[in-house]
Amino acid sequence: MKVTEVLLEPLLPFCRRFLPSRVAGLSLALLKSTALEAAILAGHLLLYPTGLTPERRAPVPPGPTGASAELDGPARLPVRAAPPVVLLHGFIDNRSVFVLLRRALAQHGGQRVESLNYSPLTCDIRTAAELLGRHIEEICERTGSGRVDIVGHSLGGLIARYYVQRLGGDLRVRTLVTLGTPHSGTRVAPLADAHPIVRQMRPGSAVIEELTRPAPGCRTRFVSFWSDLDSLMEPVETARVDHPDLMATNVRVTGIGHLALPVHPAIATGIRQALDETHAEERTAGGLTVA
Repeated sequence: MKVTEVLLEPLLPFCRRFLPSRVAGLSLALLKSTALEAAILAGHLLLYPTGLTPERRAPVPPGPTGASAELDGPARLPVRAAPPVVLLHGFIDNRSVFVLLRRALAQHGGQRVESLNYSPLTCDIRTAAELLGRHIEEICERTGSGRVDIVGHSLGGLIARYYVQRLGGDLRVRTLVTLGTPHSGTRVAPLADAHPIVRQMRPGSAVIEELTRPAPGCRTRFVSFWSDLDSLMEPVETARVDHPDLMATNVRVTGIGHLALPVHPAIATGIRQALDETHAEERTAGGLTVA
């Protein structure tokens, strides 16, 4: 966070002098978050072309762990006996958004990590969820693993949840981690309703309504990271998983915005911890503060 502090240093005396302390604190946090979001957006625009094509993967060599030999993956620790991690990006994005998270998971977690792209022209969450299901089956067959973990950012988390909850994906998905996902629908940017998938992300849409229906016996564990400064979630609490039948832990994040969720190292640490949990009873709700 040193970069944002340097950029904002000239503004700090002004905010402290002319704003009440509580409002000034909020304003400073918002300024820092906005500066970080702008920096991440600039970097992501540069990386975006690198994520347009699917990952190249070699066949999994035989062995007790079924380790994946990806041609373009980072150097990593020996793969441990844990489900592969599948990264699923958000609306009008691609796998390049997960460059840093992928490295953190692969190097520190020692797990197979794969990033999936779905088309930016996708117009239906249900269709995207069906496609995700086919990808998951292929990954399980190729790696020899019976289950996977999924990390979904924004819309990617909603697609993964639909697959798990409505298409029987809980048989394949051990843990679903969502980052800034509009689980209850978001009211932001009403002018974007021209796009059908945006309408499906609105509160009260048919897709959101389906996700409120009973899901008895769902085997997947949910961990949702939601931020108090997420400008794309309206209200911000919509990024929480609130369903009586789901095993869900909601992790409140403070101080960062929507674009920073798949990038920030503190979030990566939280994701690694969530994926390391083996029993839902051992997981406890907590807070995560990013200064």
